[in-house]
Amino acid sequence: MSEPASISAGIAARYATAIFEIAEESKALDSLETSINDLSAALADSEDLRDLITSPLVSRQEQGTAITAIAKKMGLDPVLSNALTLMAEKRRLFVVPALLDALRARLAETRGEITADVTSAKALTKTQSEKLAKTLAERTGKKVVINATVDESIIGGLVVKVGSKMIDNSIRSKLNSLQNAMKEVG
Repeated sequence: MSEPASISAGIAARYATAIFEIAEESKALDSLETSINDLSAALADSEDLRDLITSPLVSRQEQGTAITAIAKKMGLDPVLSNALTLMAEKRRLFVVPALLDALRARLAETRGEITADVTSAKALTKTQSEKLAKTLAERTGKKVVINATVDESIIGGLVVKVGSKMIDNSIRSKLNSLQNAMKEVG
């Protein structure tokens, strides 16, 4: 991890811990999760919002006013809304994407869930996804949520990442292994 990324992750982790603990004490985890999903969707959809949180040209006051108005308009959870206002005052809004990831991880951990990132050449059917989730749940002992993506360049098979473990059973990786073996022989 690069130094700026690790600094962002550290800042995000501290804010996430505080936000999560306050929401947990006030029994507002469901509201927090909804707000996290809404803010994530807004960040994905709005280049202006991404510019607002990352631009050094926007003053603290402008960031604070804008993020407070956005949070109010979106109806974000008060704990998250207040944290965003504080982050604007401290010039820390640039860590919002990492904050949302850290909060999602804390929520999943609380529910005993783990996310499996699955890449396939074609979209998985519902049955395939459920079967894979069940198999992974048996191995990990936790409820598994599948985060599926499609990458046609793997040709076939799956690439599954659960936590720090990765299983690459794609045809692309098998062809690469075969190519390397042939280079060693010849």
